[in-house]
Parts: sequence; C-alpha cells; structure tokens
Amino acid sequence: MAEEEFEVKGPHEYAIEEGAERGERFASRVAVLTAIFSTIGAIFSFQGGVTENEALMLKNDAAIRRTAATDLWNQYQAKSNKANTAALGVDLLQGERHDQLVQEVARYAKEIQEIRGEAEKIEAESAAANKESAAAMHQHHYWAQATTALQIAIAMAAISLLSRRKPLEYVSYGFAALGVGIGLYALLGAA
Repeated sequence: MAEEEFEVKGPHEYAIEEGAERGERFASRVAVLTAIFSTIGAIFSFQGGVTENEALMLKNDAAIRRTAATDLWNQYQAKSNKANTAALGVDLLQGERHDQLVQEVARYAKEIQEIRGEAEKIEAESAAANKESAAAMHQHHYWAQATTALQIAIAMAAISLLSRRKPLEYVSYGFAALGVGIGLYALLGAA
C-alpha cells in the first residue's frame, strides 16, 4: 500500500481561509456597489448638464426678448416725441398744415398704443423666460447635489474596501441613499 499524504488543518488555518473568502465577498460587493453608484452618478450628472443648458438657453432667450422690448420702448419714445411736436404744431399753425398735423397726431397716438402693447407683451415673455430659467437652475442644483453625494458614496466605498472597515461601507450606503433621494426629488421637478 502506498503511503497517502493528507494535511490536517488547524483552527488558525481555517480562520485564515474563511477570512480570505469573506474578504473576497466584501471586495466583490463593494466593487459592484461602486459600479452601480458610478452609473447612477453619471445619469444624474448628465441630467444636471441638461438642466443647466436649459437654464442658460432660457436666460439667453429672456435677454434677447428684453433687448427687443427695449428697442420697442425706444421706438415708443421717438413716436411720442413726434406726436408732441405735431401737437405743438396743431396749437401754433392754421390752415392746411394744421389739418395735416391733426391727422399725424392721431396716427402717432395709434402707433404709440400698438408699440406699447407689443413692448409690454415682449417684456412679459422675457420675465416668464427668466422665471423658467431660475426654476431650471434650481433643479440643476439638486442634480449637482445628488451627483456629489454619489461621488462621496463612491469614495467612502473605496476607503471601506482599502481599510476593510464595515462601518465605512454603511456610510457609503448612507451617502448613496442621500444622493438617490435628492436625484428623485430633482426628477420630480424640485418644486
């Protein structure tokens, strides 16, 4: 009969092997969670960029409309000056020129009212675009906060993996939950 060799392991060796297996499970779990946190963070970061761009476009639209309104108010003022000059001519002149100036005053009055209405309408549109821009920027801030919380969660997960500290893993979960919560709030419109 051939001599067979077998190894008898002591409790210390079993503890080391079990610890290694537990460490591998811990590392695998943290790696998967880090990948999940990174994916969610990337989505939140993208959404933050979208809302920031939307806010900037709305702000630009508001500025363009405000400039158009200013142009109309300048036109309003010029027509008002012409109307006042024509009204002065009505008071000072007689005859055919007087009748022409009366017609000009009436025409200027009509044009002034049209310009005023259009300028007020464009100013209201500008104010609405500014309000929408502010709301989009407010929502962008929530996306940025959610992304930051997830980045902290990723960093805490890495630290927990390197230090093999289970409590830091729970801190990572906490920041991830906070980030997801803020992201959901942003998704629902951040009213």
